[in-house]
Amino acid sequence: MAVYTIPLEPEPQSFIIALGGKEYRLTVRWFDAPEGGWLLDLATVEDEPVIAGIPLVAGCDLLEQYGYLGIGGKLAVSGDVPPTLDNLGEDVTLLFEVDDDD
Repeated sequence: MAVYTIPLEPEPQSFIIALGGKEYRLTVRWFDAPEGGWLLDLATVEDEPVIAGIPLVAGCDLLEQYGYLGIGGKLAVSGDVPPTLDNLGEDVTLLFEVDDDD
């Protein structure tokens, strides 16, 4: 299985990327609140929402509960350090692991 690093900057951003053979728009935004942090939205390239408000947390597949959407892989935050306003894209990255075609 192939693992790809999704390049991020420590700032809000939106871009189009291919995940599992299909193009999506990823939007990453900072939610400044006590229980806030970085949130990820996934949309079609036409900006139709697919998933909104996924918290970027370490140690899990961010797409696991959305398996029924058939995105074709796992999305995870690298390492065990939680993403902060300053370390996203530097100490903490976003990884996409493509599902095997078994």
